[in-house]
Amino acid sequence: NIVPGGEFARVLCVVTSRTGYCLFTASEDLETMQAYAQVFNKLIRRYKYLEKGFEEEIKKLLLFLKGFTESERNKLAMLTGILLANGNISASILSSLFNENLVKEGVSAAFAVKLFKSWINEKDINSVAASLRKVGMDNRLMELFPANKRSCEHFSKYFTDAGLKELSDFARNQQSIGARKELQKELQEQMSRGETLKDIIAYVREEMKKTSISEQTMIGIVWTSVMSTVEWNKKEELVTEQAIKHLKQYSPLLKAFTSQGLSELTLLLKIQEYCYDNIHFMKAFQKIVVLLYKADVLSEEVILKWYTEAHMAKGKSVFLEQMKKFVEWLKNAEEESESEEEEGD
Repeated sequence: NIVPGGEFARVLCVVTSRTGYCLFTASEDLETMQAYAQVFNKLIRRYKYLEKGFEEEIKKLLLFLKGFTESERNKLAMLTGILLANGNISASILSSLFNENLVKEGVSAAFAVKLFKSWINEKDINSVAASLRKVGMDNRLMELFPANKRSCEHFSKYFTDAGLKELSDFARNQQSIGARKELQKELQEQMSRGETLKDIIAYVREEMKKTSISEQTMIGIVWTSVMSTVEWNKKEELVTEQAIKHLKQYSPLLKAFTSQGLSELTLLLKIQEYCYDNIHFMKAFQKIVVLLYKADVLSEEVILKWYTEAHMAKGKSVFLEQMKKFVEWLKNAEEESESEEEEGD
């Protein structure tokens, strides 16, 4: 029956007072905290049954942060960051920091700064991000702040000012990914409801303005949405016909977001990737490209650029072979056009 508050810290120290190795009386620096983490690491490796219990105790401990002094919180935060980096505990322990009282008084955010600094010092932001994603914490970091401050702008400024720009960038990227997923979901619903292409295009353009999504990113979202609204036939010989009919209907939507050469190339690479990842579409690639060429979605220049240098490795030999005759036709047409221009001059 430990009473929340200062008593909690004192009891912890009493337990270790005989050895003199209390965390809270140690020096407040990373090197010292690393030494403590090493002790825990050795104990857990030797006595595996301690692992789960240790993580649960850390979770409980974090709920009582208000009972510690600022210096004690800093030491605990640094140690927790190192333990996370070592894999002694999982990022699920961060859920304790979302406690309403800790959040309201700013304790959670301040603790998180020290924790993430020591974690990133031991590993890097990619490793931290992977650990957060593994337990679904990657989209919950905003909860370190009260509801009225739970914005990407506030999060970014707070952690950037604290010297954690990489964490700010990660959170911003996560928010952007979340916004794209929501946009894709809404697009698919609009298509399923049978909204007019004019209304869908207007909606997408408005979202591009609001979220500052580039046309290259948007055409990828549009393509995925278009291809996700259909239950495709499993027979290779029938799926091509089905795809051509479907894409013919939505070609004006694709055209609306390929006004730049880079957007066209992005779309073409998305098509290549889709046809490779969905094996029934392997033989449909050339027909899809030709359809979109005729619909003025893909230009001759972009198709030739893709063929000669900008294609990806996925299904490369199959798709280049499929496109060979069409590319030769494009080149001949280009040469004839140039010749007519010279004669005209």
